[in-house]
Amino acid sequence: MKLALFSTQPYDVRSFEHALACEYARDGLSVTYLPAALDHDTVALAEGFDAVCAFVNDTLDAGVLDALKAYGVRAILLRCAGFNQLDLEHAQRIGLFVARVPAYSPKRWPSTPWH
Repeated sequence: MKLALFSTQPYDVRSFEHALACEYARDGLSVTYLPAALDHDTVALAEGFDAVCAFVNDTLDAGVLDALKAYGVRAILLRCAGFNQLDLEHAQRIGLFVARVPAYSPKRWPSTPWH
């Protein structure tokens, strides 16, 4: 699977690279880190990816979702609990899989290398 990670910050790269180095990481996952926010001007960067991972300030309205679908994207993965930036009904209507963070942990783990 090819994943485009939009709105990437250095801490995102550290977290994802740490997770990908673990033995439980799924083989065949390729992550491309994109510092640009996902919106109407940058959606073309998603062409050729199976999934996009978006953050809270990325735009996921009907126009962006239609473009993602046309570029071959099959899944929208949100690395945030909120999803008000996403037109969920439209995503369902055009057959895009959507997943999000269900809640944030009340605990912070300062011993982990990605904090």
